[in-house]
Amino acid sequence: MLVERASSYNWAYSEDIPGNRCGPEDGPWPRSYQVLGEEELWRELRILAKPQSSQLGKYKADSINFQPSPTTKTQDRYVVTQLEVHGRLWTFTGVFDGHLGDVTVEHVAHHLPIIVRDFLREGGDATRDGKYAPGDISELLSKAMMAFDDAIAHDVLDLFGGSIEKLDDYTDAQIRAIINDQHTGGVNWRKVRLCMYGTTALVALIDPDHKDLWIANLGDCQAIMASPGSNSKDWNIEVLTASHNGDNDAELERVRRSHPGEPECIVDRRVLGALAPTRCFGDIPFKQPPAFTRRILYNLFPGFHNTSPWEEFLRRNRTPPYITAEPQIIHRRLDGDEATVANGNSRSSPPPSGSRSSSKSSMYRNKFWAGSKSQNQHQNGSAQTHSSSSPAGPRFLILTSDGFADLCDGEGQKRVIESWARGMVARNPPESVTDAEPGSRQDNMALRLLRRAVGGDDRFGVSRVLTLDMDAAWIDDTSIVVQTL
Repeated sequence: MLVERASSYNWAYSEDIPGNRCGPEDGPWPRSYQVLGEEELWRELRILAKPQSSQLGKYKADSINFQPSPTTKTQDRYVVTQLEVHGRLWTFTGVFDGHLGDVTVEHVAHHLPIIVRDFLREGGDATRDGKYAPGDISELLSKAMMAFDDAIAHDVLDLFGGSIEKLDDYTDAQIRAIINDQHTGGVNWRKVRLCMYGTTALVALIDPDHKDLWIANLGDCQAIMASPGSNSKDWNIEVLTASHNGDNDAELERVRRSHPGEPECIVDRRVLGALAPTRCFGDIPFKQPPAFTRRILYNLFPGFHNTSPWEEFLRRNRTPPYITAEPQIIHRRLDGDEATVANGNSRSSPPPSGSRSSSKSSMYRNKFWAGSKSQNQHQNGSAQTHSSSSPAGPRFLILTSDGFADLCDGEGQKRVIESWARGMVARNPPESVTDAEPGSRQDNMALRLLRRAVGGDDRFGVSRVLTLDMDAAWIDDTSIVVQTL
């Protein structure tokens, strides 16, 4: 029998670890983990997740970014900030789940709020006097995101005359000389690196009067609304977004319809047999013809050490783009009026390769490519109509990267959030939820939700997630932003 003390050791099998990163093949099993006392658990959670709190007027947002493996650098980012537009403050929050590397996700997390702010400022009288139509803001948000993504590839193509066809005028040696300029500051090199990686994105925008909420989604992060029911024990947990990845049959069919006669546009539920997300920023090899990858990316130093995996899907790349940065936009009235949900691909088709997704996109090319520093924690179709009644007590908007659902075992996340919400209100009366001491252990909403997801009151289960003796990451990166509404 294990003697419980402040710290001791126990053994875990792959099935004891939540998520899908650990399997029997990751043995030898069992592996040891350190059993932590309650105070040690909270201390370790705070060290690993780095919880942050932000006051947004009379509302609050708490955030974490969690990866317990000491050898793994997280590729998640989050943003909590306010955008000044004509002297008034809009709230902007988001989570971003990078893949292949952290270069593009870092760039997007830093610069996307700036792009959205500029588009709002240029929205004319609608954003100046507050008499906007919600659909106009949805359109501005969508155009901002598509223009931002469009600039990633075209900043590079502009180095070679502005089009794929112009690459024929350059030898490989000339291309290498242009893009590998690290010895003179690396301006072009950083532009090209952004094209090699990708990131999903989920952002929430709230107007200065706190009457309207817009959600813009690319990929498989999730926005979840938690609203109190008829009594303190009942909560309505609503997933607002759809996942844009291989688990969504509608998304796979959308890609297939865009590429008739190309059965290999989807292979094993992945785009071109390689990429799980169907909508994201970056991932330019899936948006431009193969010549972009072979002539430009293959010539970048350091670049691809082995091009064989890339050639596997490039041979299927016949009529790009195969993925899009057109977001799904969801609008909700926060004061109880009707709201609309719009599926992004119903308004327009993804722009053809080489085209501009917005007339304003050129404004941002060559402007926001530079080395990024995160603006994260501190600062920072048919449309269907829904009715959103205004409940008594606090409401919570939860933005999570897909690692959260992994920890909660899919549908279990609703139960986790409902249990967390009951505990939140029981510990903090409704009138004090937004007045809690920022950053404290008990009152950081995102940290407490993380604790619930990785095991809750099961001290042994939480200890396994925090301290498993394993070289590679045993759970997915997980970012959470929780804001009161």
